[in-house]
Amino acid sequence: MMMMKYRDNVTSMSNPLYSPVAFQGPEYYDSKLEAKPDLQDLDDEFRENNLEILSRFYLAFESVHKYIVDLTRYLDDLYEGVYIQQTLETVLLNEDGKQLLCEALYLYGVMLLVIDQKMEGEVRERMLVSYYRYSAARSSADSNLDDICKLLRSTGYSSQSGAKRPANYPESYFQRVPISSTFISMVIGRLRSDDIYNQVSAYPLPEHRSTALANQAAMLYVCLYFIPSILQTQQAKMREIVDKYFPDNWVISVYMGITVNLVEAWEPYKAAKIALNYTLDSANIREQASRYSVSMEGLRPQIQQLLKEGFLREEIILDNVPKLLNCLRDCNVSIRWLMLHTADSAYDPNNKRLRQIKDQVINDSKYNPKILFQVLLDTAQFEFTLKEMFKKMLSEKQLKWESYRAEGSERMTELAEVFSGVKPLTRVEKNENLQAWFREISKQIESLNYEDSTAAGRKTVQLIQALVEVQEFHQLESNLQVCQFLADTRKFLHQMIRTINIKEEVLITMQIVGDLSYAWQIIDSFTSIMQESIRVNPSMVTKLRATFLKLASALDLPLLRINQANSPDLLSVSQFYSGELVTYVRKVLQIIPESMFTSLAKIIKLQIHAIMEVPTRLDKDKLKDYAQLGARYEVAKLTHAISIFTEGILMMKTTLVGIIKVDPKQLLEDGIRKELVRRVAYALHKGLIFNPKAKTSELMPKLKEMAATMDGFYRSFEYIQDYVSIYGLKIWQEEVSRIINYNVEQECNSFLRTKIQDWQSVYQSTHIPIPKFPAVDESATFIGRLCREILRITDPKATCYMDQLNTWYDLKTHQEVTNNRLFSEIQDTLGTFGLNGLDRLLCFMMVKELQNFLSVFQKTILRDKAMVDVFKAMLSAVNPVKGIVANASKGYANAVAKTQKIWGPYLESIMKVGQMQILRQQIANELNYSCKFDSKHLAAALENLNKSLLADIEAHYQDPSLPYPKEDNNLLYEITASLEAAGIHNPLNKIYITTKRLPYFPIVNFLFIIAQLPKLQYSKNQGELWSTLSILTGEIRVSLNQLYRYSQGKSGSV
Repeated sequence: MMMMKYRDNVTSMSNPLYSPVAFQGPEYYDSKLEAKPDLQDLDDEFRENNLEILSRFYLAFESVHKYIVDLTRYLDDLYEGVYIQQTLETVLLNEDGKQLLCEALYLYGVMLLVIDQKMEGEVRERMLVSYYRYSAARSSADSNLDDICKLLRSTGYSSQSGAKRPANYPESYFQRVPISSTFISMVIGRLRSDDIYNQVSAYPLPEHRSTALANQAAMLYVCLYFIPSILQTQQAKMREIVDKYFPDNWVISVYMGITVNLVEAWEPYKAAKIALNYTLDSANIREQASRYSVSMEGLRPQIQQLLKEGFLREEIILDNVPKLLNCLRDCNVSIRWLMLHTADSAYDPNNKRLRQIKDQVINDSKYNPKILFQVLLDTAQFEFTLKEMFKKMLSEKQLKWESYRAEGSERMTELAEVFSGVKPLTRVEKNENLQAWFREISKQIESLNYEDSTAAGRKTVQLIQALVEVQEFHQLESNLQVCQFLADTRKFLHQMIRTINIKEEVLITMQIVGDLSYAWQIIDSFTSIMQESIRVNPSMVTKLRATFLKLASALDLPLLRINQANSPDLLSVSQFYSGELVTYVRKVLQIIPESMFTSLAKIIKLQIHAIMEVPTRLDKDKLKDYAQLGARYEVAKLTHAISIFTEGILMMKTTLVGIIKVDPKQLLEDGIRKELVRRVAYALHKGLIFNPKAKTSELMPKLKEMAATMDGFYRSFEYIQDYVSIYGLKIWQEEVSRIINYNVEQECNSFLRTKIQDWQSVYQSTHIPIPKFPAVDESATFIGRLCREILRITDPKATCYMDQLNTWYDLKTHQEVTNNRLFSEIQDTLGTFGLNGLDRLLCFMMVKELQNFLSVFQKTILRDKAMVDVFKAMLSAVNPVKGIVANASKGYANAVAKTQKIWGPYLESIMKVGQMQILRQQIANELNYSCKFDSKHLAAALENLNKSLLADIEAHYQDPSLPYPKEDNNLLYEITASLEAAGIHNPLNKIYITTKRLPYFPIVNFLFIIAQLPKLQYSKNQGELWSTLSILTGEIRVSLNQLYRYSQGKSGSV
């Protein structure tokens, strides 16, 4: 998430002020900044918009530096004997201590590599400089900015494909903070010689050793960069390392799916390169690839046999635990090797040798990604089924063992009673010896102790042997009933042995063997295969559920130590990785909503263009014509396909992915929302692009076309809701309003100093993102293009607005340009949300225009001494205002002539404000009309509530003892938003900006009106003043009404 945020601001940081050059002469750059108000304003804007994200990045950088500082301090304490009876050697002798020290160095190296891969060095430097300029005082006492800059300054490395690797990279990067060479040597020594995690026990076969030590190999790979001399010159050690860890593999997963190809990584190091030669020998590559090819061919039918319905039963599992575990090992080892060694991310396409190795692996292993994916699916399903059954058996272990013991004891007691002669049984004579013996056996069975499983197991074997012998020596075979009792008892005793052998170690082994953390990133290359499988067979989702759960096991790697340390960060880290995995699950399953919408589009097309609407009354002879069986069959077929897709995703069941519960019904709804948002947003983006050079405006035709498109989406949602069990209208209104409000928000950003970023927007969503399209003109979004096109075609310089007709006419041709139907068309296309958003955008435009107007008035007019003298003279001439001005005609004409040069820009600003106010009036009228028509009760309720509130407020001002809404009461704010959405407001009464009282403002406007009056003439037809050059009436009247408010210094807000 943070990676995405920082990329949005890279272009804003290209100024030298944000580069390390600024450190070399801060006074020079500060003075340069102060000398240019525009640059200073840009700097302030950048700080306000990006300080939060810069602070977060700085804290991340600071944490890395603090980590290594704490580690070196701990090592110093160990050397100095601060920890009594503990030295570096004794800590490394302890199993946990050895693991933790190795991980400490390894994770530091991983952090440095990840930072360099994900964030370009130049950008890191600019972020650090920016943070220093804005809030350096916040840095921690343990870390200072100089040290952090030294550690994380640019290395020259670039993650771009084909970029050249810097010299001595990454060893020089790793040596920026000195670490004890003794400590590094001892860590590497342990990693070379020991199995620090005791993984070999989970992989008993020698050919699986490199997989067993894979995590340790990744740690060794990173740690070797801290002593590059081993890689460069120590051939014996490198040979030992390669023989132990890399005899049959050369692509490794360093951390959570970050893959490294040793061929490329160790190319600059002589000893490492020589040691790797045997592994990379063509014959060895062929041998390994062929081995895994044969393995896959044999495993695939084997795993499919195990997954057959009813095959995996309790007795089968108990009798074949070693065989089943071996099968799991073989599957996981083969999948791991093939996924890593055929991954595109592991091979640079610009490296000829790497291409040759990859081609040989693919050819010799007969690599087929679909087959590999199928084996992964089957393995995950088998692993999940086996694990669940084993967990169940483990939870019922004691209960079942005691049940078998009771059954066996009861059988022996019954046999004792049979041989006592008391209990009649056909042809069984009384035998006191057998009676006593069976009683003793019953007691022995009863005395078996579950807690002492070893002794109980040995004793159970002896009891089974005794029962076999008694049957042979006492010639009991002739009595079938006695034989059956003995056989049943032996069976129960056998079951007790099987049950006592159910151990948790089997689950631990399955967890180790089933690790899929290496595929955290590689798995994305199989997304298209997964989606195609789902599209063909929606029930495939059930198998994918097991694969996602298998992938969730990768979360154990980053969370293990955090959990052991009882760190408060456990929840946030868990949420991050779980969220990433859930996002991937959503991405894979998005094919279902996509396929549904594809089918829906076909259905709507058939319903609109092919199927005729059946009239209320229909003649019998025309019935066949209206039947249209072929088209209706196609609609039914497509509808059935939609239902099947829905059924497929709902089969997944509620699943806990990490710490996030995934509900398939919610997943389906979110997927439908996401696809709806994607399609509607794209349609609005492409459909509302206008050509300003077109002879006739494209506005109305495009709005009609867009309205038809939106109606198609709406109808499709109305059609689908019952088949997929969703609230179609609710989803439609929520998502369309979100799309429009988000686009309005983004468009309004251009008028704001502090921008609302995507990650701050209340309308943007991680799971259901609104697409952001590149701008095609000065507008950022479709709502901006629509607004500017309306402003263009109603430009007062080219059109005349007739208030009585609510119509704009072209000044030259006198032809109608547009009328109030325009806003009805926008209502049909974008709904109330669209009109409301357009109104809000016009408000922001008016604020900017008024600010520009005031700036011109204050900086241009009031600072012109000649103009001010004219205004003063005019004021003295017209005062007192109740009297008659002497020689008015000459005085006014003289004043107008002297001020003629200021009226051009003044008129332009006034006309723009008036134009926008008229458009706002029209929008309010349309909103109010549609609200009264579509929801008359809501309109009446809002009007009555508004009137009652205004009455209460007026009463309060007349009598302050009466109640008035408190400051923390949102009632007035909320009711205002609802009233504006319903068009129950007057835009002409709004205050848009705050300002102080403007000197000479009334007299300036008075002169302005006098200057424009000669251009006007009264028209009886229109019933108002009219100009053949420009329409100066409606816009001037509306705009001056607005501007007069500022002459008194009134204030308000948008």
